[in-house]
Amino acid sequence: MARFHLISLVFAALVPLGFASTPAHAEEPVAAEEPAFDARLSGYAYPFDVQTLALKNQRQDLEMAYMYLPAKGDAPTVVLLHGKNFNGAYWGRTAEFLAARGYGVLMPDQIGFGKSSKPTSYQYSFNQLAANTAALMDDLRIDKAVIVGHSMGGMLAARFALAYPERTERLVLVNPIGLEDYLDYTTYPDIAAAFEREKGLTGADIVAYQRKNYYDGAWSDAYDALTIPLRGWINGPDSEQLAYVSALTYDMILTQPVIDDFELLAVPTTLIIGTRDRTGPNRANKRPGVTRELGRYDRLGKEAASRIPNAQLIELDGLGHLPQIEDFDRFKDALLQALGAD
Repeated sequence: MARFHLISLVFAALVPLGFASTPAHAEEPVAAEEPAFDARLSGYAYPFDVQTLALKNQRQDLEMAYMYLPAKGDAPTVVLLHGKNFNGAYWGRTAEFLAARGYGVLMPDQIGFGKSSKPTSYQYSFNQLAANTAALMDDLRIDKAVIVGHSMGGMLAARFALAYPERTERLVLVNPIGLEDYLDYTTYPDIAAAFEREKGLTGADIVAYQRKNYYDGAWSDAYDALTIPLRGWINGPDSEQLAYVSALTYDMILTQPVIDDFELLAVPTTLIIGTRDRTGPNRANKRPGVTRELGRYDRLGKEAASRIPNAQLIELDGLGHLPQIEDFDRFKDALLQALGAD
């Protein structure tokens, strides 16, 4: 199997299947050489050394993969939480930027994602993933950290801050999903149906989804690189296992909203919002008669900030769901402001 290196892939992102609607098998171009990966992404290079933490929960022996750059001196550690559509690797450039300023940086792959274990008999919940993250911090002797979450990682970061406020120095939410309760506006897709949908997706569907929803129709080699892990999973030996795990984690997003608990956040919180973002999980299953347009981040950021005590809102006009990928220079300035280091 060819080894895919992250440096040439702009810290390529993992793109699990859950957010796509029923595939239309779009004819967007994909790279000529299609990758193939097993469930643990063997042969796919991350930007830093990957270590694993042995976890035993829910009567299972699991492994949580992570990358860790220790802090210099007394500088704080920043925990970077990936979204459903990603793994820890896409934080590579952000980690280098922070490490150059002395910050410690911890980039876990949550159970069910990236190079971590992919159990199919597991209660995927934000509380469970938060507890796993806390266990990893314990193992590395990190008492308190800045918690940064992007996309689904924003939902996890918020849940972590609610469960462990004493361990959360600051909370930074980067285009988080979950700024609206999706089942208020859509019908619930059961896991079996979601699994069948996931199995039907192709690499071209993944490209088409990201191109439309993340980049407003734009595309480049760098953006194409973000689809490589998922396309490799589709072509790999564990595709059905991974499709089922993706259906389970999609269910977690729909059935475990955090938006109604934002008023309870008791840590300094910043929202970094690319206002062009239109990510709206489950919008294909909108209830009859519902006219609400899901995923209006130009509105959702303001609404969420008004619910969080003393929240800071940084809007990045013209950027979409991945400001840290689309325009890193603008993102890094916002991140430093959120860290109180600008």
